Amino acid sequence: MRIDKYLKLTRIIKRRTIAQEACDQGRVSINNKVVKASNNVKVGDVIQIQFGEKLLKYEVLDIKEHVKKEDTESLYRML
Repeated sequence: MRIDKYLKLTRIIKRRTIAQEACDQGRVSINNKVVKASNNVKVGDVIQIQFGEKLLKYEVLDIKEHVKKEDTESLYRML
């Protein structure tokens, strides 16, 4: 699954266009490598997102095409 779609699906970033812009600006990396919005994410990958001064890290635990809002926490773990 594309990283921008995954970030939107898990509600880490609320809108896909914002996720795409974050990737285009070089603020999103997978396994310490800056990625574009079209890069695929796999189970076990570590996603880093730079929000201003704050660096957030998430480990991908599962990937699903459709998920309910209350079940999104099971798709990732915050590091």
